[in-house]
Amino acid sequence: MIKMVTLIGARPQIIKAAAISRVIKSTFSNQITEVLVHTGQHYDPTMSQVFFDELEVPKEKYNLEVGSGTHAQQTARMLLGIEDILVKEKPDCLLLYGDTNSTLAGALTAAKMHLPIIHVEGGVRSYNKSYPEEVNRVICDHLSTLIFVPTLSGIKGLQKEGFSENPTPPFQIDNPKVYYCGDIMYDNSLYFAEKATHKSSVLKDNDLKEGQFGLLTIHRANNVDNPEVLASLFKTFDQLTTENQMTLVVPLHPRTLKAIENNPDQTLFERVKANPFLKIIPPASFFDMINLEKGASIVFTDSGGVQKEAFYFEKPCVILSDETAWVELIESGTAILTGSDDARIRTAYQSLMDKRKELKFPSIFGDGCAASFICEKIVENFDQQK
Repeated sequence: MIKMVTLIGARPQIIKAAAISRVIKSTFSNQITEVLVHTGQHYDPTMSQVFFDELEVPKEKYNLEVGSGTHAQQTARMLLGIEDILVKEKPDCLLLYGDTNSTLAGALTAAKMHLPIIHVEGGVRSYNKSYPEEVNRVICDHLSTLIFVPTLSGIKGLQKEGFSENPTPPFQIDNPKVYYCGDIMYDNSLYFAEKATHKSSVLKDNDLKEGQFGLLTIHRANNVDNPEVLASLFKTFDQLTTENQMTLVVPLHPRTLKAIENNPDQTLFERVKANPFLKIIPPASFFDMINLEKGASIVFTDSGGVQKEAFYFEKPCVILSDETAWVELIESGTAILTGSDDARIRTAYQSLMDKRKELKFPSIFGDGCAASFICEKIVENFDQQK
């Protein structure tokens, strides 16, 4: 029996963990024992516990409750807590997701303890290390034993960084194995799409009709933490919705709400609140978010996960960043990068709406069976070492 500690800390990681935990329970329960650890990086119930409940993720065995703080403060508290748990549990491997501070802390701790790391959603790159997520994902990949990559471009990127295309087993930190597996988030979107139809009433509750509204999410530091940028974005969407008489739903991230409340330009936000075309709602649950994405005519976001989910449901997407790790979306023509610039956002919106019936959504993210493939390879590799 393989004993695996899985580390999660943020909303997207909880969602990804649901897919792996589900497959372990249904198919690999006699081969993998999973110990779930929550760092508490996302601690607001609307960004954490609701996803455990909806996605039927097993309750974590440990919660470090690190809460908010600077990158250094969060990571330092995690390092101490993760080390204690790994010493106590003595697992065969540590599974990490994505690119958060939780991912970084887990990778650093496990590597120093000579514990094999499994990185799910490896190989993703924006090639801009000013983003903390880029630093986290690069470090994690280079400390991992097994790396599961969602896209073929990610495989090519890792090869350019020196990862071997066909290493000889046994695999370890200095001889890692890279696998193309497809996107685990795609697994969940397919699995939960039908359930969301029955378990979410978000469209009805907000008087929304499919195809007759847009969806906006904003939470990245470069958009939210600068008061002028945040005010500029809301001014853009206040005017854009009014000029086009377009209903735009805005599930408000706690970080964004806090930034709005502290923003000096309260006159603008009072106008935004009074705009009948802007529907500002509380943070959306996973099922609510699926239904909003499925029902929207267009998506505006700075979230890497929402960019992909828009693609899964074949929706054009305006990406409110200057770069994206999911370059395949841009190459497909279904998404456009704009940053926070008013003119670029308006041009992208018009361009995508004009050609939305002609957009093609190729099979970039696999077949929806990434979680099963990952578990098969974990068993294949770690059974041999026991």
